[in-house]
Amino acid sequence: MVYLDYSATTPLLPCAKKAMLKAMDLPGNASSLHTPGHLAMNAIEDARDNIANLINADPQEIVFTSGGSESNNTVTNIFAGEKVLVSAIEHPSLLESAKVRCKATTIPVQKSGEIDFATYQNLLSKTSPKLVSIMLGNNEIGTIENVKKLAKLAHQSGALFHTDATQALGKILVDVKSLDVDYLTLSSHKIGGPIGIGALYVKKGSPFTPLIIGGHQEKSRRAGTYQTINICGFGAAAQYALQKNTPQIFAQKIRPLRDLLAKEILAKVPFASINTPLKNSLPNILNCSFEAAEGESIQLYLDLEGKIVTSTGSACASGDGKPSHVLMATHHDAEVAHASVRFSFGLESTKSDVQNVIKYLPDIVKRLQGISTLKTKGDQND
Repeated sequence: MVYLDYSATTPLLPCAKKAMLKAMDLPGNASSLHTPGHLAMNAIEDARDNIANLINADPQEIVFTSGGSESNNTVTNIFAGEKVLVSAIEHPSLLESAKVRCKATTIPVQKSGEIDFATYQNLLSKTSPKLVSIMLGNNEIGTIENVKKLAKLAHQSGALFHTDATQALGKILVDVKSLDVDYLTLSSHKIGGPIGIGALYVKKGSPFTPLIIGGHQEKSRRAGTYQTINICGFGAAAQYALQKNTPQIFAQKIRPLRDLLAKEILAKVPFASINTPLKNSLPNILNCSFEAAEGESIQLYLDLEGKIVTSTGSACASGDGKPSHVLMATHHDAEVAHASVRFSFGLESTKSDVQNVIKYLPDIVKRLQGISTLKTKGDQND
């Protein structure tokens, strides 16, 4: 199997699995005062330290959640009823919760997915928001935003700043002090940890309102029995990312593979285009569109014929039938959005993965274009 869907989820790292197995032998509830409870809490705090170290935060600024979606929902809950600015290409868990809970204004993006600073400054002045939320690295096309500058402008206007770093963590350097953000979303299963656990960085002194209430856990910031096993797995994955300096591995090993696939697709697949801004994007994401060929069909044929696992965009939006909101915001073209496929690489990806994609992809796309009712630009020119 050629696995190129790391942005949806990463395989569990051996070190994370080992930490989880060890945690399974801790029978105590971490909130209990007895010795087994203390042992479980010690393991949780060790994991919290590892996650804090990975993003250069204080451990007490880390709040455990069930994942990135809960972290994003927690942030919008803090600013319920307030004016907020959110980029048009945020994850649905941020976009939709902001629209429901807050007085949200959407920030348009350029074709590259980047925020236009002039438009942004105008919206800051016009709306006077309490919060701005702009993701660090986009999950569908990989665009990296200049969060440091965006946060500075937000602070100058009196707003606090949140960034969703779910996809960026482990792929590029994520330093909360350098970025100077007030809130930052993290997810375990994007860096080789288990599914079902995430975290929210909350800068000291930033306002906070719990999303889940009814318990004293996480210093009364998030009620619910501690998921000791998953937390330990998350902590181990964070420690691995820090010790191995995975951003450097992604820059030196994975980005060239991603760029090679882009080059091969443009050279060998008819009427293909690249949606990812290659010079300013996460090193592991490549989003492409293929004229007159449906992205979901390409994905299914790659899986069926070549055992190549890909995605058509955000796994959270898979199956809803709507064109990608990210590609609609960047390209304003439903055909481009419906014809897109996302290839996302991980630490274990190799050149043979690229070769396997190119072995099957051109013929699959040509076949689908041959039976499509849509026309390619070449057909239109005939």
